[in-house]
Amino acid sequence: MTTPTLLLVGHGSREPGGNAEIEQFARRWRQDRPEWHIEVCFIEFADVLLDEGLDRAAAHAQQHDGKVLVLPLILNAAGHVKGDIPYALEQARQRFPQVQFDYAPHLGACEPVLTVLRRKLRHAMHRLDMPDPHGTGVILLGRGSSDRKANGEVAKMARWLWEETDHELVDVAFTGITYPRLERVVQRHMLLGMTQIVILPYYLFTGTLMHRIDRQVEHLRKQYPQLRFAHSQYFGFEPEVFALLDERVDKWLRGAPHATVRYDVTGYVPHSHDHHDHAHGEHGHDHSHDGHHHAHDHADDGNDAVRHCTHVSHH
Repeated sequence: MTTPTLLLVGHGSREPGGNAEIEQFARRWRQDRPEWHIEVCFIEFADVLLDEGLDRAAAHAQQHDGKVLVLPLILNAAGHVKGDIPYALEQARQRFPQVQFDYAPHLGACEPVLTVLRRKLRHAMHRLDMPDPHGTGVILLGRGSSDRKANGEVAKMARWLWEETDHELVDVAFTGITYPRLERVVQRHMLLGMTQIVILPYYLFTGTLMHRIDRQVEHLRKQYPQLRFAHSQYFGFEPEVFALLDERVDKWLRGAPHATVRYDVTGYVPHSHDHHDHAHGEHGHDHSHDGHHHAHDHADDGNDAVRHCTHVSHH
């Protein structure tokens, strides 16, 4: 029987615990889906990077149906999803012309992610002894990107969360790259009369930024003793994340039509992993790099169809 070949792509973290969690995530997924062959690689800060991961997946696919599905384990689409992974895919296609590489969407802003956020908000409210939501502000805290669509996905989830709850204020903040930052939004909530604040990190796995957020919340508790704070942890091993990946693979196996997305990778130079400043070392929040030019953004962000990337040549 042919075994489908999947390549799960994590961001990679300077903190070994972050990469270990992705490996653990893959092990759990393999246990749930023993009929699938699941390889794991990382974009940076890890031993197995994109090229090696694609090589491993291609070697397995050559012994089976000659197809590989690449699945980014990333919440938002920015530079890595739109540039680094497509570039690596184009290089892999040249190395393995007999293998078909397909590219699934990132996790994205969607109902399952909203379900996770609502559950984390509910648990945080319980820790605060269920205060009045009208006086409890909520801050969805994303990584931040120079890609406005990636930031927009975080803002979209904040709006959906507001629509689905009784909280008077549901705002978005970012830990880097863009604004507003957490401290500024907390100040705004206090001025608008909130007496409790729930902070929901929009991250998949642990990393240096999660530790930074913990420290920030402790500072805020001291800075605003009149406010009560609760903050949740990253998504981790929530069942909705596994279900999203299952859905992408099942559609691919059923031969769902590909949503063709054209990336202009002509002249694209991947960012340097040695010199690129990733003090955060986070997963799940792919971020764009100002030097990268991508002529075509995702016209179908959030589309669950599998994307088949095509190289665009300029003559």
